[in-house]
Amino acid sequence: MEIKIFPNGIYGAITYLVYDKKTKEGALIDCTCDIDKIENFVKCENINLKYLLITHGHLDHVYCVSEFKEKFPTTQVLIHKDDMILIEQIPMQCSMMELEEIKIPCVDGLLGENSHNLTIGEKEIKIIHTNGHSKGGVCYLIDNVLFSGDTLFKDSIGRCDLFGGSMKEIEKSIKEKLFTLDENIIVYPGHGDDTTIGYEKKYNPYFGSNY
Repeated sequence: MEIKIFPNGIYGAITYLVYDKKTKEGALIDCTCDIDKIENFVKCENINLKYLLITHGHLDHVYCVSEFKEKFPTTQVLIHKDDMILIEQIPMQCSMMELEEIKIPCVDGLLGENSHNLTIGEKEIKIIHTNGHSKGGVCYLIDNVLFSGDTLFKDSIGRCDLFGGSMKEIEKSIKEKLFTLDENIIVYPGHGDDTTIGYEKKYNPYFGSNY
């Protein structure tokens, strides 16, 4: 599995492109910036983008979805069902952040934790519902890599003071769902540097065992 990172999106959000080198099937995780760079890379590598997987519905993670969909109309845009309310509130989110209003992204399908049959090549994409930062926040686990959105960061966690946020729920999501994963799993968050489950279990200042 190959991973291409597109950093420096709006508010520092990161877009990840994951693809199978053999079959050329791929998935984009969040869509924050650099549509032209993404398009050029996909065409250069001849990647068949099957999915655009949204970790949660906050504006910085879906800012370029509509623009992306225009360039890749056959790619399925998928989000957890509990965050559709945030997608519907995109105009309000733009207003709150004092940004020019963007189109409400077109969503092709709704996910639940038991959604299945999402694959790229021979790799299964596991959906882990990790509410707490938002009601429908999810992480995507592919092989030994976790794309954690704004649930878990290196040395931090997602804020819980926005609509749908809950400190109690994010604690439960991280402790019961993420910290029970293999400690060697690499974590690619929605902002900032990558980390590992093992590191965060020890050193995360919110829930790590050393604190």
